[in-house]
Amino acid sequence: MLHYLRKMGGRLKLPENLRLIKADLKNNNRVPIQDEQNLANEDQLLLQSIRLKTKQLNVNNKTRTKAYLDFYTLHPEIHWAFLGHMVSRNGGWNMTDLNGDFLSRLMHEKTRQDFFSFLERGNWLIFQDAYPQFLLYEESKYQNRNLFYLLPYLNVSQFMEVIWHHFWKERDCYVLAMALVINEQNYLENRIVQNPLYKKKVFQTLEFVIQDFLSFNHILFPYNEGGDLKERASLAGLTLHRFGSLHERIMLGKRLYQLLFHKGNLLEDVYRWATAHPHTGSRKDYWPEIFNDVNEGMPGAMISKRLKSCRLRKGALRLFSPRLEYAWDNVTHTEAEPGDWYEHWYMIEYLLEEQESINGKIMGGYCETLENLEIATIAKERIFA
Repeated sequence: MLHYLRKMGGRLKLPENLRLIKADLKNNNRVPIQDEQNLANEDQLLLQSIRLKTKQLNVNNKTRTKAYLDFYTLHPEIHWAFLGHMVSRNGGWNMTDLNGDFLSRLMHEKTRQDFFSFLERGNWLIFQDAYPQFLLYEESKYQNRNLFYLLPYLNVSQFMEVIWHHFWKERDCYVLAMALVINEQNYLENRIVQNPLYKKKVFQTLEFVIQDFLSFNHILFPYNEGGDLKERASLAGLTLHRFGSLHERIMLGKRLYQLLFHKGNLLEDVYRWATAHPHTGSRKDYWPEIFNDVNEGMPGAMISKRLKSCRLRKGALRLFSPRLEYAWDNVTHTEAEPGDWYEHWYMIEYLLEEQESINGKIMGGYCETLENLEIATIAKERIFA
């Protein structure tokens, strides 16, 4: 939890850097921007270039996930780019799980399609909001001048406009990363979480399954201890139990950041693993001894018990986890819903650093989830055989 009670005189005591951001947010009443055609020619061309490149890379989960990693490699001061890469990998695994060994048998086809649409729309929305910001920052670095006055033309929140101006002066990597977490989760709130379509087709029909049974709430960071890529990947990560809570999603983002960037050598190990294993969408990426992107079973054959403590039983076939391009077709999206989520400066309270210790131990919970899914799948097949 945020330290809501840590207040003086009825107000949260903010450090100097956040007081400056607060003042800028309170004083930054956006005036209507001039028509884009009235901008300098080079600004118009830059905006067109940013929109085109974003569209070219926003094709599917694989292209987005790779774009985040490529950007972080060039600009490692933008920590969220790597955090976004790893979370987007998990989104891709969740997408392909829907057509993998277990969920394809447990869920109706229409339900799986609805859930994929929910995952894909969220992944698409975040990229089309975040990546233009990155490209504008990249050009600002190249020209060695602040170009963030162009953010409104890219439909970026007033909140992030203030934060980018602050980052350009202060180079506070933590504040920028946390601000992006806040921004993206607020950006999704009305467009996805509170969207009546997804509430009816996803949250209401699968609420229990999503929160307490499926693996969609596990965020995994594969890595090889000591950097030995020949060894079986270890897993660090965290679990989200209340996706519908904006506060819980923001706090998860903060904890994931703390785990990834402040847990010993984990950042170095996860980055080494990520660069050595291009994202395919298949869970074979991290555990090829358990998962395969080719279905090894006979069509229509009933499955048997194969897992024990996240290991395959002797002679057991690997679990089917398809590559993204074989699991789902690319989607043509409608334009993002308009509007700025930012209303009040109090959101900067989430920028306060937490002192909570994050151990990131997730293997037990994840292995239990896999085995529960297997048991449920076997049970369903036996009942309806």
